[in-house]
Amino acid sequence: MTTPHPHDLLGTVDAFAGRRVLVVGDVMLDHFLVGRVHRLSPEAPVPVVMHDHDEYRAGGAANVALNVAALGAHASLVGVVGADEAGARLQQMLDDAGVATDGLVVDETRPTTRKMRVVTARQQQVARVDYEADDEVNGRAAQRVASLVARFGAEADVVIVSDYLKGCITGECMDAARDVASGARTPLLVDPKIPHLDLYRGVTLVTPNQAEAETATHRRIRTDADAREAARALQRRLQCTSVVITRGEHGMWVLDGGGADEPVEGALTAAAREVADVTGAGDTVIAAIALGLAAGATLSDAAALASEAAGLAVTRFGTVAVTADDLRTQLR
Repeated sequence: MTTPHPHDLLGTVDAFAGRRVLVVGDVMLDHFLVGRVHRLSPEAPVPVVMHDHDEYRAGGAANVALNVAALGAHASLVGVVGADEAGARLQQMLDDAGVATDGLVVDETRPTTRKMRVVTARQQQVARVDYEADDEVNGRAAQRVASLVARFGAEADVVIVSDYLKGCITGECMDAARDVASGARTPLLVDPKIPHLDLYRGVTLVTPNQAEAETATHRRIRTDADAREAARALQRRLQCTSVVITRGEHGMWVLDGGGADEPVEGALTAAAREVADVTGAGDTVIAAIALGLAAGATLSDAAALASEAAGLAVTRFGTVAVTADDLRTQLR
């Protein structure tokens, strides 16, 4: 696989504008309680954190949608929130960023997923508290999710499923997404979780990280040859068109089965960067790949763009949205 020259990808980034992307999945609020540590507690061997301030960021599928919007496209989001302050805060953040939120379903029986991280001013995590209900949505909420997927998917150039195992992605939801994609020949991309593998049969692309690919295929990935075999095994198991395995500092392995002839396979190397935080890097990857495909790029070129975008995301703390201007600057 030939890695494109970064300058050759600038036109693809410009073509992101006006593309319509539907993001379906588990939305969450990332809450950072930031403080200073000067001593250990006399009650237990834990640090005492003196509170300084709170920060809030969109996480999960909401972060994918923010990345889509920041890259210059139109993002619609279908997900489930609770009737609580966290849900209201998350919706306001998305509205402010230009993400269409009329696809958010309010379920009064469950809380909005919120991850509260206690961190020091030097960005060291001390503890994390999760507020969530991870059972599958059901009843009227599940029906509403499926109907919204059908409604917004009909207008989308590409559909992304962002599965974090928090209950939104169900068989009914995936059936609706597949129906939309097959009817309009719309690419359907999935950022997967292993317990739901069988739900993803027949999609266009799955983007597991290396650990997920190892678990799904029961094999270790240490070399490009290992990654190639794992990608082929996943493609066979899921009957999907293509597979991208993200491998951190080792880059990506791309299996593009969308051509008329033999699949195109190969490794994309990752640029050396100082990593601050890998949280949300997978969200950036799938957003950039989706927009690349929507803009008419090959999967290998879309993955190369995603690699550049993820390289920017990991240099920053917490979940972040990489902008089109960020990406243009990096490519230049």
